[in-house]
Amino acid sequence: MAHPSLDELMVRMREAREAGSSNAASPEQLQQLRALVRECPAFTPNLLELSRLLRLTDEPGVGSEEALAEIQRLLEQAVQASGRGAPALLELAHFMYVFRNSPELAETLFEESAASALHALENSWAGLIDFWSTERTKDTLQKALKLGELAERVFPASSRILNAVDDAREKAARAGLLPRNDG
Repeated sequence: MAHPSLDELMVRMREAREAGSSNAASPEQLQQLRALVRECPAFTPNLLELSRLLRLTDEPGVGSEEALAEIQRLLEQAVQASGRGAPALLELAHFMYVFRNSPELAETLFEESAASALHALENSWAGLIDFWSTERTKDTLQKALKLGELAERVFPASSRILNAVDDAREKAARAGLLPRNDG
């Protein structure tokens, strides 16, 4: 059997969403999402969606501990499938803190999630500053300078940010937006 394409996975996830509510899943919705997990256990959006819905839904005949175990397994799978991405880590951290009374593990997961998100933010800001600097219009250079000020405060030791901001300032000076530093 061929693995479903990303488009097929997204269509099936949308169909599952339409089979229930975003606040309380229908049995059909849960069945469709679980089938999707079986077919593609690395499809992180579905893992997170199903775990969220299971937290909000009391399934008949399913005990509390059984439900929590399934949710935890789905979240751990999402963390693994996402390459320990910040959103999945955050969901698992919240679950471990609130539902599993595991503050030490939750703290570690929250910290890892924050570090991952900060790394992405640093790279995104550096890329955006570079992009706006390359555009070289008055508006984009001003946006690059403004974001650069914030980025330097948040990431003072980042060579990537510092290089992007230096380049933006140099281009802004050449464009007459800043005084030139010829010394």
